[in-house]
Amino acid sequence: MAKSKAVEIVALQCTECKRRNYTTTKNRRNIQGKLEFNKYCKFDRKHTLHRETKVK
Repeated sequence: MAKSKAVEIVALQCTECKRRNYTTTKNRRNIQGKLEFNKYCKFDRKHTLHRETKVK
């Protein structure tokens, strides 16, 4: 039986250019929804909203 880990690695995808620019960790027990951060996108050269996606 495989144990389910509480902490997982997720990618943050830019909402404007759709590129995955950042990775971070997320504790699934404490945070139920998707993460959203305003981060700097080097392709757009401005701060944009980044949302959580799966790491491929």
